[in-house]
Amino acid sequence: MSDTAAAPAVAAARPDLPFGTLSVAMATPFTRDGGVDYEQAAALATKLVDEGCDSLVVTGTTGETSTLTDEENLGMFRAVVEAVGGRAKVIAGSTTNDTRHSIHLTTEAAELGVDGVLVTAPYYNKPSQAGVIAHVEAIAAATELPIMLYDIPGRSGIALSTETIIRLADHPRVIALKDAKADYQATTRVLANTDLHVYSGDDGLTLPLMAAGAVGVVSVTAHVAAPLFRELVDAVHAGDLAAARRAHFAIDPIQRAVMTHAQGAVAAKAVLHWQGVLPNPAVRLPLVEPSESEAAAIRADLAEAGWDL
Repeated sequence: MSDTAAAPAVAAARPDLPFGTLSVAMATPFTRDGGVDYEQAAALATKLVDEGCDSLVVTGTTGETSTLTDEENLGMFRAVVEAVGGRAKVIAGSTTNDTRHSIHLTTEAAELGVDGVLVTAPYYNKPSQAGVIAHVEAIAAATELPIMLYDIPGRSGIALSTETIIRLADHPRVIALKDAKADYQATTRVLANTDLHVYSGDDGLTLPLMAAGAVGVVSVTAHVAAPLFRELVDAVHAGDLAAARRAHFAIDPIQRAVMTHAQGAVAAKAVLHWQGVLPNPAVRLPLVEPSESEAAAIRADLAEAGWDL
């Protein structure tokens, strides 16, 4: 790999931002026989924090949470808290489309020392907005942990309406939003009408969303380019648009490599394997590893960034 990415930057503590400014939606490493590799998970978490991440979302979408058992989810929370707890915030992807199950997993996660919980709109069920609000409020009532809402209609099947987000922002434990809706106007309304800490959930939209007032990003591409994302985020907070734009342009071919040719977890694990970070790129069905053509397309974008993998 080239030296395109700058030397790792240390994330500055921001007490006003409990979830930090640069988070990774962390992949769940597997062994070749299909088990969760907790040792590799701890090593990956340590790498990401060393490279400038100040929070990690564990067993979210990119963590293949839908294929994990409760025991595996909790094992991942434990492994990451033990590896980087105290150095970075650990946000648990402990919610599902079943409110009672979500409460159970969140309660167990809290006992393991996680710092927050990611609450997505219930997928597949397609509840009304009133049902979504009741779902979030029930989880919030069962925990003292701060909550990051996750708006990702492409996966959940429904969007969090702007009105729903604004209403939920009044809850004292709902402090943040991971926005992966790609609706700039809707996000602008949320930023204008709430005190939520908004995080881009689309890697390529980090700069424009931060320009409107988002505080950072929950990224997949930062698995392999955390120092560049740290440059971008810090430049925006410093008001240095030119530096932020340079980082944005440097990130662009890398995020295309990770996010446009294969599912994010699939591509991120492949690149991490090529870099020698993970011993294998294993994913669980129904995900499969990149095809030859997908791998070639990923490598071509990385080559555009000056990387030779």
